[in-house]
Amino acid sequence: MIGLARRMLGRELRSGELRLLFAALVVAVAAVTAVGFFADRVRLALDSEAQQLMGGDLVLIADQPWPSAVIDEARRRGLEQAETLTFPSMVLANGQAQLADIKAVSSSYPLRGRLSAAQQIGEPGQPVGQGPQAGSVWLDERLATALQAAPGDRVTLGQRQLQVAAILTQEPDRSFNLFALAPRLLMHVDDIASSGLVQFGSRVTYRRLLTGEPKAVAGFRKWLEARLSRGQRLEDAQNARPEIRSALDRAQRFLGLASLLTVVLSAVSVALAARRYMQRHLDACAVMRCFGITQFGLIRLHAALFIWLALLAIGLGAILGFATHFVLLRWLGSLLAINLPLPGWLPLGQGAAVAAVLLFGFAFPPLLQLSKVPTLRVLRRELGPPTPFLLGGYALGLLLLAGLMVLVAGDRRLGGLAVLGFAGALLVFWSLARLAVGAIAGLRSGGGFGWRQGLASLARHRSASALQIVALAIGLMAMLLLTVTRGQLLETWQKAVPSDAPNRFVINIQPDQLPSLGERLAQAGIKAELSPMVRARLIEIGGRPVSAASYPDDERAQRLIEREFNLSWRSDPPPGNRLVAGRWFGPNDAGQGLASVEEGLAQTLGIGLGNELVFMVADQEKRVVVSSLRRLDWDSMRVNFFVLTPPGVIDDAPTSYITSFHLPEAQQAFGRQLVMQFPNLTIIDVGAVLRQFQGIVGQVAGAVQFIFLFTLLAGAIVLYSALASAFDERRYELAIMRALGAHRRQLRQAMLTELAVTGTTAGLIAALGASALGQVIARRVFELSLPFDPLLLLYSAAGGAVLSVAVGWLAMRRLLQTPPLLALRAGA
Repeated sequence: MIGLARRMLGRELRSGELRLLFAALVVAVAAVTAVGFFADRVRLALDSEAQQLMGGDLVLIADQPWPSAVIDEARRRGLEQAETLTFPSMVLANGQAQLADIKAVSSSYPLRGRLSAAQQIGEPGQPVGQGPQAGSVWLDERLATALQAAPGDRVTLGQRQLQVAAILTQEPDRSFNLFALAPRLLMHVDDIASSGLVQFGSRVTYRRLLTGEPKAVAGFRKWLEARLSRGQRLEDAQNARPEIRSALDRAQRFLGLASLLTVVLSAVSVALAARRYMQRHLDACAVMRCFGITQFGLIRLHAALFIWLALLAIGLGAILGFATHFVLLRWLGSLLAINLPLPGWLPLGQGAAVAAVLLFGFAFPPLLQLSKVPTLRVLRRELGPPTPFLLGGYALGLLLLAGLMVLVAGDRRLGGLAVLGFAGALLVFWSLARLAVGAIAGLRSGGGFGWRQGLASLARHRSASALQIVALAIGLMAMLLLTVTRGQLLETWQKAVPSDAPNRFVINIQPDQLPSLGERLAQAGIKAELSPMVRARLIEIGGRPVSAASYPDDERAQRLIEREFNLSWRSDPPPGNRLVAGRWFGPNDAGQGLASVEEGLAQTLGIGLGNELVFMVADQEKRVVVSSLRRLDWDSMRVNFFVLTPPGVIDDAPTSYITSFHLPEAQQAFGRQLVMQFPNLTIIDVGAVLRQFQGIVGQVAGAVQFIFLFTLLAGAIVLYSALASAFDERRYELAIMRALGAHRRQLRQAMLTELAVTGTTAGLIAALGASALGQVIARRVFELSLPFDPLLLLYSAAGGAVLSVAVGWLAMRRLLQTPPLLALRAGA
């Protein structure tokens, strides 16, 4: 039986009977395994090289220097230690100024992992045993290029001039965040004090890397865990690089759900192709029944045939997925900045699971009819409609698909929303397609023969036409969202920002610098408000102690509550702030323990009017009562604060200052002059940050867009399958028209008209869907109104028409080559 099934498979593939089903399986497996191979490589890197990626066996992370008692206890237990400090700062060289991610390391860094450096830009790095010596720095290639600096040159960092000793090519514990994406400067920790870079208000991350005997490391960890305070945490091999793990989980979920859209369309193709296969093999199965094969024998034969087909599809799809996952690496690998090992076998299992779902859920139900074909069909060629069991078989396939979505989402709630979202979108698109086909059918009058017959054929095959439109529209809409609509959103948001909006932020301003800095800004004709800023940690809300554990289901709330807030004070409401509840501070409120809280922060953390908030400010508790809630205009690019108090409440706390201003293009050199005069200042170029943000968005969108190419290909296969499934019926219809005198040219016009109208309708629905979804995103996320672009309808309709004609003509061109007499005899 197995040998016969294998020979039948070869014959069916050569004759083209199973090529569509095979193609649908390959595309689905390739889409899933491409995402799987990428995610598996990152996960294996995190699991197998966790200690190398951390730079030690245990990492202590805090936003304040670690107490000497902790350092002494680690030394007492015989653990080796290394220290790092990371923070953003400006670097000057050769008349250029660049914001960089500064990392200061001790002489013992790194304890684990590989540190590499080169002597020239572009040269491969060589492993080195430790970082730069005191008095020198290493620049990564991006920073060296931006500053036009090379080894031997000198750079200005704060109040020090340091020599560039090497080009940094690799470091083991490079963090994954916004500032880590800025170029890197590596320096020695002994140069920090003389540089004057770390002042009060500087946001510095302090790390201590530890290595030693496993028992000693475990004992120290247990000792320290009971003594950790807010702002302190530990990382080991089990939870190493949480920022990469979190990014990987989110990327895998999103890309996985995107690939499941391909699987959904492939399921439709598999069902259509299997049904066509069943219809074309009823006679052969009836003959086999006459020769004595049983119903169970027919099921076994075709099950073996399709299992062989699935194994081939899994193999080819996995090879294609492995080849194409390098495209994802090209788009996303540079963001992770880690070396990736080869993937394991898990993605192959994921691809096999998808093939099994498609095969058993959508291919086998139509094939079950083959086992029920009566021997009498040899004389009477008829078979009844699918039985309820077969419909139940499709229901099983849908349930399996829903289970796949929940599994990929990694969360039942998110998975349920994905299932409802997929089902709702398909239902809406199906309804729109049916309505469009009905409306188009009424436009037959007034055109030539090709126009009338093309629309008549569209109306006769209404369900099949709607299916083709839905499949193409989904793929086109996905591509439009990631290309045209994404560009429109960013362009509209940038236009909404006033032309004179602040484009520079200055932080780390010390109180004794206020007079001279204010005078320097005034001399340059720049109006800027220098706002006080106090770092504080929220520890109580309404008498209830709060921590990350207080918000177990809200990641944003956990991040907010663990970070240090920037508090400020003022007597008048800030520009761009609007009260939504309560009252602003009055003249008599100076020195009173009141606070105005940003509305979004209040909603996230559960803060209400009248709640007492307790902040820890420089080891002192500050108690304030919420008197108002504010809504901020974040698009104004002004300095904004989550929490404001009246003057006289937190003024006695250690304070730094922050400001923002608009720097015209003609005064770009002013930023460099300001840093030269005040070396400790950090100037953030908003335009550069936005360009960096757009670059990252472009990389992520490119990866998702690549996955959606599989979706578009699956949609094209659905179109081809739907046309091929009605091949015999259409051939009979065309034969009748040929017999009644229609010319080939007229029939060709009718077929091209039908295909063009199908593609145009799909393009229009896709454009409307992309515009509607883009409008929702614009209003909910950007609080903007996205203008409707009529050209989007034109381009999408034209693209849909071209794609539909190109794919559909491949499926239907043979119809015109069949002599009418043969077609009539076959259909008789």
